[in-house]
Amino acid sequence: MANDDPPDGGQRSADRPLKLGFIGLGIMGRPMARNLLRAGYPLTVWNRSKPGIDALVAEGAREAASAGAAAGQADVVITMVGDSPDVEQVALGPGGIIETAREGLTYIDMSTISPETTRRVAARLREAGIEMLDAPVSGGEQGAVNGTLSIMAGGDEAVFESCRPVLDVLGEKIVYCGPSGSGQVVKLCNQIAVALNNLGVCEAITLCRKAGVDPERMLEAVSAGAGNSWQLQNLAPKMLAADWRPGFKVAHQAKDLRHALNSAHESGASLPGTVITHLLFGRLTEEGLGGEGTQALLKALERLAGGSPPSGAA
Repeated sequence: MANDDPPDGGQRSADRPLKLGFIGLGIMGRPMARNLLRAGYPLTVWNRSKPGIDALVAEGAREAASAGAAAGQADVVITMVGDSPDVEQVALGPGGIIETAREGLTYIDMSTISPETTRRVAARLREAGIEMLDAPVSGGEQGAVNGTLSIMAGGDEAVFESCRPVLDVLGEKIVYCGPSGSGQVVKLCNQIAVALNNLGVCEAITLCRKAGVDPERMLEAVSAGAGNSWQLQNLAPKMLAADWRPGFKVAHQAKDLRHALNSAHESGASLPGTVITHLLFGRLTEEGLGGEGTQALLKALERLAGGSPPSGAA
């Protein structure tokens, strides 16, 4: 049960900034936390591995002894973790937010997880006096670094508005999507559009190579027309350079598409393109390529076509 005492033994005053906790300092979480710190928010951080913690502590953050401790003195705690079980563990597990947080805390989960899990966790936390927003993001590592993420939020609208100043530090486009779980549904829609667009870019490059045309010239031509996209501009050059370093990992894309297909099953939506793309990302994961960037989808198509992409960067 949440502690009844507000942070610092009294109500938060208008003249002091919100105290923030941040849990999960990976590719996305670390630059997001850094931006909050630079914006002047007192920040307590926790991560499963030390390098992420040490980097933020060196810039002025405080280290928490555990995930739950990061929420213990916070007004708002944010998570950016891997998947639904991670959120459940941090929020509801032993020593988690539900046990250590003070009543009145707002919990913002910015991970991409199952909408059903979000709704279940939010209901449990609300019983303990803790409000939860699901606020997953899009924009990749560069968007996290630049503070230009697209943020899609679900939960109580008044709570969302109260947290907008925090979200404004992290994102450029911030949209309230509806009740709890709505942000996650919209993020899964985003992931469908991203993944199928990625597949289209990979198919275009595969056809171009097989037909004996220079793919660099193809990209130059297509990028000036209706076929242009974020994936074409940002992932296609990496594909041609055989640069498989992750901005967003294959395994994470496979996970997100799995959640999308589960939600489609629950709602009765038909997503044939998502089924195919999920299978391709799943094959890459099974081959041990889950840690590569999503541009590695090209490898799956090249292998189906009887070839292989250039070796290039690992």
